[in-house]
Amino acid sequence: MRALTRRSLLASGAAAMMIPGAALAQATTLRMAGVPEDSATTVLYGIQSGLFRSHGLNVDLQTQHNGPSVMSGVAGNSYQMGKSSTPPLIVAVSRGLPFVMIAPAGLYVSTAPIAALLVKNDATVTKASDLNGKTVATGALNDVHSLAVRSWMDKNGGDSTAVKFVEIPISEIPISIAQGRVDAGSVNEPVLSAGLATAGLKVFARHFDAIAPRFMYTAWFTTKQFDAANGPAVKSFATLLKQAAQYCNTHHAETIDMIAKYTSLELSTVQKMTRVEQGTSLDPKLLQPVVDAMVKYKYLAQPIDVRAVIAPGLT
Repeated sequence: MRALTRRSLLASGAAAMMIPGAALAQATTLRMAGVPEDSATTVLYGIQSGLFRSHGLNVDLQTQHNGPSVMSGVAGNSYQMGKSSTPPLIVAVSRGLPFVMIAPAGLYVSTAPIAALLVKNDATVTKASDLNGKTVATGALNDVHSLAVRSWMDKNGGDSTAVKFVEIPISEIPISIAQGRVDAGSVNEPVLSAGLATAGLKVFARHFDAIAPRFMYTAWFTTKQFDAANGPAVKSFATLLKQAAQYCNTHHAETIDMIAKYTSLELSTVQKMTRVEQGTSLDPKLLQPVVDAMVKYKYLAQPIDVRAVIAPGLT
């Protein structure tokens, strides 16, 4: 592993700044929040490399334990922008809340799975139907994890209506399984690798595959009001985040230390984990499988046009 030194930060940041991206005439401060996981790495890189600052954006990234908490903070103006799993964000928009996606965050790719349903090493469950009547932990009751569990259960002979879901911060799910407080739990990297290494757990299912082999599971968002009042800053952020994503997708070793610091995990754990593919475009096709599953499981009362969730001009 090669640490991301000040010299390499400056060099990579300088290279990124050669890519077109308009600097703002006046500096804009963006307070942001997200769950501490790999799909936040693009913003961490943008901060630490100086990429945002060189284009007039002063970005501060805080942590929250799930997407709904981030959305509450953005709605209450504690944050100007945030990162959430896509289902609760889509639900919020369908109910009239003024959120809009402004940039992709993490993509789930079945060939490099970054999420799993975990159980104890000595658990007797061997198939989906064994979870009928059991308790499963997810980060939020209407997030991408609960949606994936439901989809996987029903596609593999289980009964999703027979599962009792409980909401636990993702970072605490492995210990909850190990202590027997829940029977299974859905987590993603880097909590996945940390749980497998320290909590006596094993992978029971790669349940995100049940939604689609490739889809957008997290996204950055703001309010319609903030977007309308700060259009140049929002567009600059989206453009720079694409540049950051292109860098992060091809420089895994150089970004390990910043993830470890943000997630409070050991460098060795982050070094071994499967890395997230960072999204580079708000492609509606990457959101459609999520919407389809949400309609099936009544997260949405009716289908929604995916483009209605995305800020104008940012697809």
